[in-house]
Parts: sequence; C-alpha cells; structure tokens
Amino acid sequence: MRLILWRTLLSPLTSIRAILELQRSPTPLSYDTAWRRTRLLRHPDEMIYQLHHRAGPLHAPDTTRLSATPTATDPA
Repeated sequence: MRLILWRTLLSPLTSIRAILELQRSPTPLSYDTAWRRTRLLRHPDEMIYQLHHRAGPLHAPDTTRLSATPTATDPA
C-alpha cells in the first residue's frame, strides 16, 4: 500500500489536521511535510523516528540550503 493510504488508515485525525494545515498554509507545502509537522505537534516524542527516516545516506549532498548568494564558508 502507499504511504498516504497507510497514514490515513492508521492515523485519520493526523491526516485531517494535515489537510487543514495544507489549506491554511501561506506557503506551499507537500502533504508529507504537513503530515509530519502535524504529527510532531501532537506527538513530540516521535521526533527521533522522523529524524531517523529523514537522515538518508551518510554521505548525501546537502540540498537543504537554497541560497543563491555565497556565504563566508562557500568556496569562491
């Protein structure tokens, strides 16, 4: 089964809250991001599971920084 279906079946209230957050968000969010945010608001003890899931490979390139201007640590 798909992840979205599992989440909806196993945690319907979190799924509904995630959909509401998607509608209320001033910036575009993916359903996955909204669901994770909503889940952590109600269950902060699950942070370790989300960190483990989002860690990915040990030597993956850092794609979280989207700055167009170089910083002091960027090579020229």
